[in-house]
Amino acid sequence: MTDATLTRLHATALDAADPLRALRAEFLFPQHNGRDQAYFVGNSLGLQPRGARAMVQQVLDQWAQLAVEGHFTGPEQWLTYHELVREPLAQLVGALPAEVVAMNTLSVNLHLMMVSFYRPTRERPAILVEAGAFPTDRHAVESQIRFHGFDPATDLIEVQPDAEDGTVSMAAIERAIETHGPRLALVLWPGIQYRTGQAFDLGRITRLARAQGANVGFDLAHAVGNLLLSLHDDGADFAVWCHYKYVNAGPGAVAGCFVHERHARADLPRFAGWWGHDRESRFRMAPEFVPTPGAEGWQLSNPPVLALAPLRASLALFERAGMPALRQKSEQLTALLEALIHARVPQVLQVLTPADPAQRGCQLSLRVVGGRAQGRALFEYLQSVGVLGDWREPDVIRIAPTPLYNRFADVHHFVEEVEHWAGL
Repeated sequence: MTDATLTRLHATALDAADPLRALRAEFLFPQHNGRDQAYFVGNSLGLQPRGARAMVQQVLDQWAQLAVEGHFTGPEQWLTYHELVREPLAQLVGALPAEVVAMNTLSVNLHLMMVSFYRPTRERPAILVEAGAFPTDRHAVESQIRFHGFDPATDLIEVQPDAEDGTVSMAAIERAIETHGPRLALVLWPGIQYRTGQAFDLGRITRLARAQGANVGFDLAHAVGNLLLSLHDDGADFAVWCHYKYVNAGPGAVAGCFVHERHARADLPRFAGWWGHDRESRFRMAPEFVPTPGAEGWQLSNPPVLALAPLRASLALFERAGMPALRQKSEQLTALLEALIHARVPQVLQVLTPADPAQRGCQLSLRVVGGRAQGRALFEYLQSVGVLGDWREPDVIRIAPTPLYNRFADVHHFVEEVEHWAGL
């Protein structure tokens, strides 16, 4: 970028020309001194869509007016309510509609998927993950290994970062899969590593794992609503994700799950529940379990209709914008943030996230020069002036300019406040 493109005047012009600018008005912002907070934490909790309240109220009104008949009345009846998000979810993750379902929470879905896709044997007991995986993944795989009678000390394989910035190269992933291939039952990898913000080539990882005879699944908590995904074409066995980050469905929102269509058959081992039973015969209450073909066959219980309502509101905005346009703006926002940091505050912040746009999403992980004390001081100052990122020990601030509601001027505001704190 040139000096001219790093000015606030240029950012204002970019915002004025932004074809997605009207979407910002569809969200509610926390206030700071009577103004919208500069909010960069969509990677932890997305903002509330204005339409969410009406969606939830509609369900409450149905409950009040119809009670149990709400299950069977009208196009938004509760019996099929989860199907209202099926098509937009499939578009969001690059899947067929039958390959996706909104259900449970991420950790529950991960365990349900591992029941079906982690089938260890004495020869193949191992699971491969990245070192420093998000705790839910680490806890889940370790507990599953122990549950099956194996030892995480030998059968949980963690791929260590091999770059100075703490990222993991594709070469390191490939070496690990090839080295441990004959023992691998499952490769479980993130779409984006939550600490570093590094994004990965999911199709290539899938091909590497399958070439070794291993199943492969992805935790897409930080990738859904952030990256352009193509789960069906990439060919993973499964993927799980949450909707409370970039998909803006609210705290503790109902999560998402993908199961590739080649597993639509009914004979896979699974933990079964009545809502996964084929809908045509579900209410006959027979003792035999007949799974619904596709991802819906892994459902356990009635859909949480009140939790699905905000997801509907948010997905409508993704359909309106389109992920290609959102991704294009995201790359521009994050590139501007990176360029401003390098140009104006390199003595304060170091970018840990890869510079290659193909290896990152919205988020930049920023190490504060000087260690934890300096980092906490800067983070708390930013909070005090209404600029919110999030903190990761010991010295990292994560900043995620989100294209649905962040502006180019917001990125300038963040860097200006860092300058002010540093006395530059």
